[in-house]
Amino acid sequence: MRLFSYIILAAMIFLIPVSAFAEGETIAEVAVKGNRRIETAAILNAVKIKAGDILYAEKADADVRAIYALGYFDDVQAEGELTGKGFVLSYVVKEKPFVREIVIQGNKELNTEKVRGAIDLKGGAVFSRKELTKSINKVKKLYMDEGYYLAEVEGVSEQLTDTELKVIFRITEGAKVLIKRIEFEGNKVFTSRKLRKVMETKEKWFLSWLTGSGTYKEEVLKNDANLIIDHYYNNGYVNVKVGEPSVRVMEDKSGLIVTIGITEGAQFKVGTLDFKGDLLEDRNELPKKLKLKTGEIFSRAVLRGDVITLTDVYADKGYAFANITPLTKLTTDTRTIDITFDMEKGEKVYIERINVAGNLKTRDKVLRREVKLAEGDLYSSTAIKRSKQSLTNLGYFEEVNLATAKGSAENKLNINVDVKEKATGTFSIGGGYSSIDGFIGQGSVQQANFLGLGLKANASVSIGGKSSTYNLGLTDPYFLDTKWTLGADIYRTERDYIDFSRRVTGGDIKTSYPLSDFVSTFWMYKFEKKKIFNISPALAIVPEASGTTSSVFGSINRNTTDYRLDPTTGMINNLSIEFAGLGGTSRFAKYIGETTWFTPLFWSTVFSAHGTLGYIQEIGKDLPIDEKFYLGGINTLRGFKSRSVSPVVITKSATPDLSGKFSESSAFIGGNKEAVFNFELTFPLLKDVGVKGVTFFDIGNSYGEGEPLMSSFLASYGAGIRWFSPIGPLRLEYGIPINPRPGIDDKGGKLEFSIGAFF
Repeated sequence: MRLFSYIILAAMIFLIPVSAFAEGETIAEVAVKGNRRIETAAILNAVKIKAGDILYAEKADADVRAIYALGYFDDVQAEGELTGKGFVLSYVVKEKPFVREIVIQGNKELNTEKVRGAIDLKGGAVFSRKELTKSINKVKKLYMDEGYYLAEVEGVSEQLTDTELKVIFRITEGAKVLIKRIEFEGNKVFTSRKLRKVMETKEKWFLSWLTGSGTYKEEVLKNDANLIIDHYYNNGYVNVKVGEPSVRVMEDKSGLIVTIGITEGAQFKVGTLDFKGDLLEDRNELPKKLKLKTGEIFSRAVLRGDVITLTDVYADKGYAFANITPLTKLTTDTRTIDITFDMEKGEKVYIERINVAGNLKTRDKVLRREVKLAEGDLYSSTAIKRSKQSLTNLGYFEEVNLATAKGSAENKLNINVDVKEKATGTFSIGGGYSSIDGFIGQGSVQQANFLGLGLKANASVSIGGKSSTYNLGLTDPYFLDTKWTLGADIYRTERDYIDFSRRVTGGDIKTSYPLSDFVSTFWMYKFEKKKIFNISPALAIVPEASGTTSSVFGSINRNTTDYRLDPTTGMINNLSIEFAGLGGTSRFAKYIGETTWFTPLFWSTVFSAHGTLGYIQEIGKDLPIDEKFYLGGINTLRGFKSRSVSPVVITKSATPDLSGKFSESSAFIGGNKEAVFNFELTFPLLKDVGVKGVTFFDIGNSYGEGEPLMSSFLASYGAGIRWFSPIGPLRLEYGIPINPRPGIDDKGGKLEFSIGAFF
């Protein structure tokens, strides 16, 4: 079309009757003809020739091309005419039609708006055959990504007027075709099943309608080839070659077959490890920091991790721009890879400014005190990572981002803390049912970031069939802008247990202090006035049934988990002592040690092991029955009735019945020792909404006087569902006792649920 236009242009300039006056003629006027929608000024803006210029053919040709390049015209020509004004040069254009309407036909499985979103052509825009072809391909890809691999898309245009078109997309969807088989060629070291697990693309299965497995997506499948290469590299096969996946439709068109060719090559091990360049530590000490070891199978992922580790070693000493380059040398004969880490430390870097943004309600100081660096400090990579973790653990923000930016000099950096706040206050009123307390009516007001100062305030009321609680509390996690936490509560609780009821009115003052980023201490003094009533006949004689408790509580806690609300790795260790006897009528000392360990496994699953050992000691008086250890229920031994795992007392009646027999009654009296161990495997069910599944195994017991600790155990197993719901973590779990106790435990198991923090 362009070539034709240029030929016409030449003819118009040189063959028209005025051609003798054209070349070298002075142009009196430059005009535009044939335009309807496109303004003349917009066209002339692309033209270089102006009135008063001398006409030259090459300049006119350049203007024709410039007008055509605007994209609005099907044809552009130049005409010359001698008029009373002088020589007039006119550019004659033929406008492209514009799209008046876009119609989508034949779509049933995908809604019209979704299809329209993939179309580049828009109503009111200039029609372009190129854009039409591009839109057809994008709609077809959209269908392929949804599993309609055989979908056909046709795009046609219908002329409405001389300048208007209607564009119709005719879609033939066909049946949904999923990937039925993923095959490999050339793999010997790893089975096809193993390689399929590495891939994000999956084969069709009976739940594909729910999970989307089996859907063909071109970009995902191409990336799967890289995932397979990574898998081989991480197992020493550094010469592996993975071909581009090929896809074909089965003869009966019931599914797709994906074939991936692999050339594995030989396996390599780690050879010598060496270091050169700017060494800050002894050459013999550096290998101890690495996970790669001479003689072990080479792994590219481990090498990347070691580079990060060494970089952090330098970054934690202020060398923010340290560059660690691993230089590798492959020896084919010995199948080893020698690695030399080239260390370039750069210049020491200092923190110039810490900038905080995004906190509309939270005071700056609340964020700044969680940052483990201060202005003027040496840069530290580990400190920045811990700062982000601490800010996230506050629970005040949906997003926390820490980034460094160049300061006023080459050796200075700024830290930009950018957060997105979330609602931290809650008000709730309603009812529910608890497997422990029966029907519950509750109301609460809580604010985790009171006044934007990080203060934690709460006022709550909960009234149930077996319990009632009233609580009012306030805690300042940074009292007087120090590292000390100070708080206080006043409360009143009443609860019906199996063999007695307990009413407590009291208050406490509590404080804590961090010894490091992971270790903290906690101290609390509490005073309670209690009453024990509705006592079972078997507990007719209960020492100190009512009275007061004045106690001091102290604990030391170590927490190395990655995210405290939902850990996937790390440990929680706690050791606590409570001493009652600072006044009051109760006299005892209670010791509890507790540990939980988390580790990630395959497929986003997390294994955790939790253990608790406890002992309560008499001090001059019998132990209060309500302070002893009772196990059973969702927080200790699932599948066993709450507080029923305990030593039992059997009491005979004082007088015989009519048959001359003395009746017996039993009651749970609690133990002075406890041991509980819980093993869990959690796995995602619905990631987007935070629903997880859990399987568990519990074992433990409560022991009385004269019974050695861990001399006998009760055990259970089961499964459940956990959901981080808007009103708090929800647990729904079914436990089955392995060794049920006759007359006490349900052989079929027990279903329990709770809303609250997980242990």
